Amino acid sequence: MSWAANLGLEVPIIQAPMAGVSTPAMAAAVCEAGGLGSLGLGAADTASAASMMQAVRDQTARPYQVNLFVHADPKLQPHIEAAWLDYLAPYFQRFGAEPPKKLRTIYDSFLGNEAMLEVVLEAAPAVVSFHFGLPDAAQVAALKAKGCLLMASATCLDEAMAARNAGMDAVVAQGYEAGGHRGMFDPDMPDSRLSMGNLTRLLVKEAGLPVIAAGGIMDGRDVRAALDMGAVAAQMGTAFVGCDESAADDAYRAALFSDAARHTVMTRVISGRPARCLSNGFTALDQGQDALVADYPRAYDAGKALNQAAKSAGDGRFGAQWAGQGAPRARAMSATQLMAQLKTELTL
Repeated sequence: MSWAANLGLEVPIIQAPMAGVSTPAMAAAVCEAGGLGSLGLGAADTASAASMMQAVRDQTARPYQVNLFVHADPKLQPHIEAAWLDYLAPYFQRFGAEPPKKLRTIYDSFLGNEAMLEVVLEAAPAVVSFHFGLPDAAQVAALKAKGCLLMASATCLDEAMAARNAGMDAVVAQGYEAGGHRGMFDPDMPDSRLSMGNLTRLLVKEAGLPVIAAGGIMDGRDVRAALDMGAVAAQMGTAFVGCDESAADDAYRAALFSDAARHTVMTRVISGRPARCLSNGFTALDQGQDALVADYPRAYDAGKALNQAAKSAGDGRFGAQWAGQGAPRARAMSATQLMAQLKTELTL
């Protein structure tokens, strides 16, 4: 039995978790259409996580996925954080605001987070996936004891092998063209920048795990190409950003369906970690400032504050408008309609 069939999927398509963009309604719609809908819990507290998982269960009985961030604790570097806030100050002032006095660690890692582990164990979603790293052995054992299938993102073979050794059941091959945050375990290490195609083929050959292809996959023909490379499924994020159920705001949607989609940028300036974003006001600040940028997720505290200041002044160009290189092919429709379209394209 194939990996997708083992999960009860009718179509080998995974809607990417996309913290801040995916919603229970989106996840449930994808599940009901025969794919694997997903929730991004990396930015959620325990109460929000429990509420979102229950909302999915209220709308579908099919398997769904949750994704957790497993990043290292941020480095507290007061001099760098102060320099970063000073660098951003003129942009805050442009919108009649002041930068934060100090930065906060706004997202907790799943590592060592017993409260989040208990919430996930209680819900026992069919699939639990990890971004930025791997859970510890006790977390893996607890989740597996609940029957959860485990997946981790990998941007290179070394990360995929670490995932296999940690007990993951599958690996997501995140190509360089993918939108949102790079899943690199150590963002300060050199990035091999492998494309989805090259990384998928490499992991299929060497990793010893089922491989889910991710990065630039926008239509059914792309899904078929990924399957032909040996992937067991395709994970699609940017393709769902423009869906009716997405939490993307009006400015994000407008940017996605504008010329900005033709010029995505890999940048650290928004969050402190490399992430691919639509070309916008924030990415224009990326002028080789990596040495100044505070660590993830503390830099994101400033990024979110600047976005709020800009929005309050009527400027929607400073959001975390994550999108991959396939963004020019995004479509505006419901998730149900998109899944139907993907199924048709997949069989052409």
